[in-house]
Amino acid sequence: MNVKVATIQFEPTQFRKDENVTHLLQLASQAARDGARLIVMPEMATTGYCWQDRAEIAPFVETADGVTSQAFAAIAREFQCYLVFGMPERDPVTDIYYNSAVLVGPQGVIGVHRKTHPYISEPKWAANGDAGHQVFATEIGNIALLICMDIHFIETARLAALGGAQIICHISNWLAERTPAPYWLNRGWENGCALIESNRWGWERGVQFSGGSCIVDQNGIVLASRDSGDGVIAAELTLSAENPSLRKRRPELYQRLMTNTFMWNPQDFFGLYGGDPLPAAKDSRIAVAQFHPANNTAENLSVIRHWAEQAKSRGAELLILPERALTGGEGKNNALTLNDAPIQSLLKLAIELDIALLTGFAECEGQQFYNSALLVSSAGLSAHYRQIHLSESNQQWASAGNQWVTCDLPCGRVGILLGEDLLVPEAARILALEGCDIIACPAQLNTPIPMAHAGTEISHAWPIPRGADPYHWLLPRVRAGENNVWLAFANWTPATGVSFGLSGVFGPDTFAFPRTEIKVPGTDGLAVLDITTGSAETAYPNHVVRRKDLVLMRQPHYYTPLVLTASQ
Repeated sequence: MNVKVATIQFEPTQFRKDENVTHLLQLASQAARDGARLIVMPEMATTGYCWQDRAEIAPFVETADGVTSQAFAAIAREFQCYLVFGMPERDPVTDIYYNSAVLVGPQGVIGVHRKTHPYISEPKWAANGDAGHQVFATEIGNIALLICMDIHFIETARLAALGGAQIICHISNWLAERTPAPYWLNRGWENGCALIESNRWGWERGVQFSGGSCIVDQNGIVLASRDSGDGVIAAELTLSAENPSLRKRRPELYQRLMTNTFMWNPQDFFGLYGGDPLPAAKDSRIAVAQFHPANNTAENLSVIRHWAEQAKSRGAELLILPERALTGGEGKNNALTLNDAPIQSLLKLAIELDIALLTGFAECEGQQFYNSALLVSSAGLSAHYRQIHLSESNQQWASAGNQWVTCDLPCGRVGILLGEDLLVPEAARILALEGCDIIACPAQLNTPIPMAHAGTEISHAWPIPRGADPYHWLLPRVRAGENNVWLAFANWTPATGVSFGLSGVFGPDTFAFPRTEIKVPGTDGLAVLDITTGSAETAYPNHVVRRKDLVLMRQPHYYTPLVLTASQ
């Protein structure tokens, strides 16, 4: 089904609600006259965003079915379309205020989403949303609503997709980075949903908003966008009833998503009852190598030795090598058991150089084959992981693993993923919840192709970048930031249809600029980065990778559908 949609970018003025609504009605009518069947407006579009307290915003709140909704519903009836707008909502029964998104159609109010994951400003006047994450069926498709900070969390858009959403309407007052934001693109792409983003722009009480409203298809392709200024942009979406992005999920392994392991001091929590205390915080140096493995194990061992010696000479404690770096070739070619000579050679190399090595390899055990990773160090065989989420090509030869794997090294708690696992957002999240400081990911990934940004006219304050960036949307960077981990990503040499390269180590804070990261810039190469897990002398972690500031703001009581299997 094809449907024309539009998003409105708008700068509301505080304390002038009537003027804001009048302007929005004009823009929405323009979009409807031009044939848009779904029109989306920003978060808090009717009033502005930066309110000091409940008393200040009180004159401007209204119920979800109030006069503003009725005004937009009149447009919906006239043009047989649907509209989404943001407003401060007052519950008529409890008198509680919410930051809400309202969906109206020809019949009136269809649904309301109350922001579930608040930003720093909402607690000044609004309660956390209490209506969960609903999907609303309409004649133009199934529509989910999210508000700004909601989309920082992998769980919210996933709930929408599992609920059958075809379109996610994300309304926001986004700030502090160039837009379209990588989080927006990632959430639509990883969930197989089109995303309509309506962001505000301009200034309010000293806050610069980012603009960049856009329409993105289910493949993460930006169909239309607007950098700054008020206006309407439109595009045609092609919607499908099928959502293949959900097929790789393994919900029977996702129970950890229902917990909040960073609600308490992680230095106390993980060691509780004599459990697994986190390694002592310290500064470290880790590395990733990028190369194209040969179809010859002996040749690959020689290449691994070369990069291990290079990494050790530069002071690295841990080196991550690509997927199937040891065995190379296609699929189960050269598959090894854990007792085979090349594995023993790898272990001897780690002991000789006193460096931890993580490599991918094709593994055989009896009649079963696995896409696996092995972590060896001077202490011996430290960890062994079998890929949980298999690509379509790997499903032709490999069985899926069933166990998440972490390992404590002097540089921190390390969680292991392989290639395709990184495409499934639940995987990295689970390792973060297990306390990982580092997610190490040997890979052979050629999707999603990194997206460039041409630069923005928005006058962000230094050091927020404004210029062009050839790698604005880069999956491993997004995974690192959303999970507050160091993500060490070792990909194959870039080649069309094989790998996009860009191996690197990516930092744990999405909005820390200049970015703390390093990438292999060309073909084969080594990237080395100094990392930290903070100071061992503080009672509470003093670094984001140990505090997990974003992870601890999750709202697991909403997430039950993420762990339900088909039989449940």
